[in-house]
Amino acid sequence: MPRMITSDRSDKNNKHRIVVALGGNALGENLPEQMAAVKITAKAVADLIEEGYSVAIAHGNGPQVGMIQEAFGLLTREDPERYVQVPLSVCVALSQGYIGYDIQNALREELLNRGIEEGVVSVLTQVEVNPEDPAFKTPEKPIGHFMTREEADKLVRERNYVVHEDSGRGFRRVVASPKPETVVEKEIIKTLLDTEHVVICCGGGGIPVIRAGVNHLKGAAAVIDKDLASGCLAEEVGADTLMILTAVDRVSINFGKPDEKKLDLMTVSESETYMDEGQFAPGSMLPKVQAAVNFVKGHPERTALIAKLQDAVEAVRGNTGTRIIA
Repeated sequence: MPRMITSDRSDKNNKHRIVVALGGNALGENLPEQMAAVKITAKAVADLIEEGYSVAIAHGNGPQVGMIQEAFGLLTREDPERYVQVPLSVCVALSQGYIGYDIQNALREELLNRGIEEGVVSVLTQVEVNPEDPAFKTPEKPIGHFMTREEADKLVRERNYVVHEDSGRGFRRVVASPKPETVVEKEIIKTLLDTEHVVICCGGGGIPVIRAGVNHLKGAAAVIDKDLASGCLAEEVGADTLMILTAVDRVSINFGKPDEKKLDLMTVSESETYMDEGQFAPGSMLPKVQAAVNFVKGHPERTALIAKLQDAVEAVRGNTGTRIIA
């Protein structure tokens, strides 16, 4: 049985620090689903806090940012002289605000119901990316609504968008998904964690920005993978554990086949072999394993966990989930 991760309650400033990356199942597909889902999410996170861990929460925003962009897109199409298309970076910022609002209130209520008076705060988070990242030359992350060929051609002409046909369902805009370089607000997040706050941050992988000059940050037409951004955050705030919570209880190899095997433990070397074999689906389990490997590689004191949302505490106890170690 993999070892249990223990928290340190004796020194409030020396708690075991966990960055929790919430998958899409933690938020639902629309606003009513999200309001119901965050109550379940709050219970899972509160379990960790009640056990004595210091927690930062990162989350996805796929359906939400698409919904925001679609809403602004409708306004633009209805009255193009009055409304302009809102930049993708602004859509990510908006999604961070309203998702953080729901998680923050649900978690605060859950903690107070348990007699835990720990502050919960959402931080609008920017993540710097490299403008020379190869991903900008080959955008492939679909976002937004489906379009007809005529609508897509118009956006290509007027806004220089890149569009791809999507599985026979129509055309969609595709954008770059560059690697996260650094979390701009990392010192603020770390200070909040050090002072006994639960921090919600890096929503949707963070607002992608590039450095334009010495002090100016400019939004980029891109989306950053939430799991990779969470790993970057964990590194920069001195986390002991990166926990990626998703819809499955463990990582599997030969997924969906008769010889499927669930894994309790993977070393970095084993993980890299499985990735080379194509065992993990791009855009699904692959970035989760990549983030875990990036976080623990060369750091035997660190641990990464991939587990089911409802099993967060049982995963740190070593009773479920997949543990990735150096």
